[in-house]
Amino acid sequence: MTFDPRLIEIAEPELQFAFSQAMAHPKDGLSLYGPLRGPLTGGRLRIGVIATARGRRLYGKLSERLGKPIAPAKENDPNHTIFPGFQAIFGVEWPLQPAAYIEVDPADLDAAISMSDRHQAIHNAVSLYSDAIAEHLRDDAEAHIDLWMAIVPEDVYKYCRPQSKSKKGGAGVVAPVALMDKKQATRLLTNEPGLFEEDAQSAEIYLYELDFHNQLKARLLEHKASVQVLRETTLAPEEFPNALGKPLRALQDSATLAWNLATTCYFKAGGKPWQLANVRPGVCYVGVVFKQDASNPVPGMVCCGAQMFLESGDGVVFKGTPGRFKSDKEDDFHLPEDKAKALMSMVVEAYRKGHGGAAPKELFIHGKTRFSKDEWEGFRATVPPETNVVCVRIREDSGVKLYRHGTSAIARGMAWVKSETRGYLWTKGYVPRLQTYAGREVPSPLTIEIARGYADIEQVMADVLGLTKLNYNACIYGDGVPVTLRFADSVGEILTAAPRKNELPPLPFRYYI
Repeated sequence: MTFDPRLIEIAEPELQFAFSQAMAHPKDGLSLYGPLRGPLTGGRLRIGVIATARGRRLYGKLSERLGKPIAPAKENDPNHTIFPGFQAIFGVEWPLQPAAYIEVDPADLDAAISMSDRHQAIHNAVSLYSDAIAEHLRDDAEAHIDLWMAIVPEDVYKYCRPQSKSKKGGAGVVAPVALMDKKQATRLLTNEPGLFEEDAQSAEIYLYELDFHNQLKARLLEHKASVQVLRETTLAPEEFPNALGKPLRALQDSATLAWNLATTCYFKAGGKPWQLANVRPGVCYVGVVFKQDASNPVPGMVCCGAQMFLESGDGVVFKGTPGRFKSDKEDDFHLPEDKAKALMSMVVEAYRKGHGGAAPKELFIHGKTRFSKDEWEGFRATVPPETNVVCVRIREDSGVKLYRHGTSAIARGMAWVKSETRGYLWTKGYVPRLQTYAGREVPSPLTIEIARGYADIEQVMADVLGLTKLNYNACIYGDGVPVTLRFADSVGEILTAAPRKNELPPLPFRYYI
């Protein structure tokens, strides 16, 4: 049986907003109809702020801006849309005064990040934020906070990331002496346990990731605290000029920045800005992620996680049991059958709980590598025979280019169906609504390959294109990668950013981005 390759155009998926109205661009839908649903329609978000005194003042300036319309950077330009104001868009008020405020002493923060031992420096800096939020949640359990705004000085961004060097403390700042190095800590935790509990606690610091953002989110997962980390320079760039008198950082224009920040904050506070319209009922999408687990004292361990996304756009993250899953190829990981079954069992169980005990009709599992036979057998064992399980490998392919006559790039949504199980999908390209292609190079496609199972390749590619519109971390027309894989690396980093004594329960996706 022969197959004739063909070039097709997949229609731009529409999004559903309030009143069951559908639009292709999230800014159009939110402006005209409002969000799909929210936690406090007609009320006020309960925002918690943790910052220095300067950060608290800058939060006030941000709140004032979000409450008012912001003109687009360019009039009559389809790439720029007026920001009507937070309440005008989402139907809920963004408060000028936070429901809770925790002040961070800048001297304590400076002393922490000035430590020569980077593990201690970043851990102590994070502790000033995470411990204070955790204490507030314990002491004021009835005062629910929808979203915590962790506002950090620029020094935190500069000195509390991987590969960053220590800061030389200012006058009067004395950096504490390093407790030990990472080799000593690993040996203490694995081969040579200490006599004192304090030794183990000190050594455990070296299992945390050297990244303020990821470590903060990871340490607050057990408290189910949703956090938005913001740099002070983002809130008021005009207050941080460089030597030429211009803003220290080149940010998006004010209206675009407000759209993106407002959307992600609304989502993290428990709202649903939009979902895909006209989605098949009973479909479930899962993205599988692997990450080297530096938070595990046993060398060579790998963490496996899964991100489940339903037809409604709701997402949940699951953490599987760590193990040594690496194959012969570099950065190529595969689960044994029992681990694959255990991981997907958590996903299917969560799906059943939300659907009256029914299993999904279609289960699409997305990954960056080909799926092994053991993984396939483990995945299939978790669902009844009538559920169609399909494993899909998705990768960007910069070696394939497609050109069109004229000066415009190929349109987003074009697809080259190469065979019954393989094709190329252009998720980036010219967009008529925007009248442009938001890129500088010839767009590259995603390689879509049905690695296991059976499905219509055109339907699989249409689903992938739809999933590129569920990035709630911004308010954009479409992303280049489906949400099942878009945040795979960042979710994996947060899953492994801190050691855990207890199993991490499945948590909504909003806690990880």
